[in-house]
Amino acid sequence: MIKAITSPQNPFIKQLVQLKDKSRERKKTNKFLIEGKRELSLAIKGGYKIETLLFFPDLFSESEAKSMSAYDIEIIEISKEVFQKLAHRDTTEGVIAVVNSKSHQLENLEFSSKNPLILVAEAPEKPGNVGALLRTADAANVDAVIIANPKSDLYNPNIIRSSVGCVFTTEIAMASTEEAIAFLQKYNFNIFSALLQESEPYHTQDYTLPTAIVVGTEATGLTQEWRDAAKQNISIPMQGVIDSMNVSVAAGILIFEAKRQRNFK
Repeated sequence: MIKAITSPQNPFIKQLVQLKDKSRERKKTNKFLIEGKRELSLAIKGGYKIETLLFFPDLFSESEAKSMSAYDIEIIEISKEVFQKLAHRDTTEGVIAVVNSKSHQLENLEFSSKNPLILVAEAPEKPGNVGALLRTADAANVDAVIIANPKSDLYNPNIIRSSVGCVFTTEIAMASTEEAIAFLQKYNFNIFSALLQESEPYHTQDYTLPTAIVVGTEATGLTQEWRDAAKQNISIPMQGVIDSMNVSVAAGILIFEAKRQRNFK
């Protein structure tokens, strides 16, 4: 017998609303919400533990919900009012899940390649940019993403949405800039910091050895620590009126040059 919740005032639903809206609650409980079939599938693929599945039967059938019982998940049918209370976006496909967070410590990073390529983003402020960076990383199949001096909760609903679920399948670590640099130096990565000043054109450099490409915010760029730690500061020759571009676009250009030099391996 599948449990049903019809009232948005149900205490459990109120708790889930807090998970959706409050970073503090997500960090305290080590849980977060995901919504949508693709995101749910990628979370399972990424090894996340799904605790509870809530479904609105007009959009997500009971048979689809019951098929998830193989993963030892609590399944709850919810009303339209409850679904609308929990959904972060309109096109959620009628399914929302309560998921256990993962640890994102540097020491937990695992590289499938003996010659890894890493994307580092320092202090990205906008969740949409974080999500776009993760999509870029997924497209290039980089070995890991390090977020240095993070400003956003990784399980912010806007990051999950803008990453289209790549947040679940990408190796991600979060650390201070100092910790990230020490980690990269310990494992002999060549660090290339994206900067306008004292830099060389990005396409003139060799990225075929273990490489970390580091990008900062459009507003302030990278801190001095990355400038000092870099094997080489690199820049994208700008040929228009402005001197910067969206960080995820810049990261894509740099990362795919590294992939080109590696014959896209």
